[in-house]
Amino acid sequence: MRRLTWFNTTSLTLGFVFLYLPMVILIIFSFNESKLVTVWAGFSTKWYGEVIRNEAFLSAAWVTLRVAVVSSTIATVLGTMAAYVLVRAGRFKGRTLFSGMIYAPLVMPEVITGLSLLLLFIGIGLDRGIFTIILAHTTFSMCYVSVVVSSRLVSFDQSLEEAALDLGCTPMESFRLVTLPIIAPAVISGWLLAFTLSLDDLVIASFTAGPSATTLPIKIWSSIRLGVSPEINALSTLMIGVVTVGVITASIISKRATLRQQAEERAADQP
Repeated sequence: MRRLTWFNTTSLTLGFVFLYLPMVILIIFSFNESKLVTVWAGFSTKWYGEVIRNEAFLSAAWVTLRVAVVSSTIATVLGTMAAYVLVRAGRFKGRTLFSGMIYAPLVMPEVITGLSLLLLFIGIGLDRGIFTIILAHTTFSMCYVSVVVSSRLVSFDQSLEEAALDLGCTPMESFRLVTLPIIAPAVISGWLLAFTLSLDDLVIASFTAGPSATTLPIKIWSSIRLGVSPEINALSTLMIGVVTVGVITASIISKRATLRQQAEERAADQP
């Protein structure tokens, strides 16, 4: 093992400070008594109560949560199917176009994606609201799920699927009983990634949201244009806490699933 040098230690420390110090400051000042976000006037939790009683924030948070859950679920299903086709189908006519369409949102600027979706919805006469936000978030998050699942399918032992087929399983049963449980950690990771991207999106949602549906990032952006209030700090702290708990929980579930899978593989290898 290589020892940490002063250069590596300093670089790592500065990197973590650059990334997480603003979050730490935000969390600290969310407990500030003063209305001024830059002046400390004592410890208080009153701003969390103000956030809970703010109907506009609660409504936007509920819209954001619904959009994130539905869009990430649809994106996970479609992304997993696309990854399976790309890895298992081999060479087929139109593969280059198919893969290009899947990976295009990865490199496409969000402004272009949002504007093109807006023009599409206007062109087909679709009123903007929760449904259009779900469609937009599914479109750009599906490719991230496809990348995550594809990386797991590439290293997947296809002999397990062949054994299931030889034992009488149909291709669908082989995928459901053999392939899907093994790639489940990657599928869960893809869902979490899609959920986080939807929860955090501002640019695409601002193009595809209508007056009847305002997501939390849009509401926060509209609020801070008039000045940052302690309520925004408290709301941001709650979002950080929810995301942290979700990531830790998903990591534990994924780790347990991986360990269980490894134990089953070792048990199967034993005579």
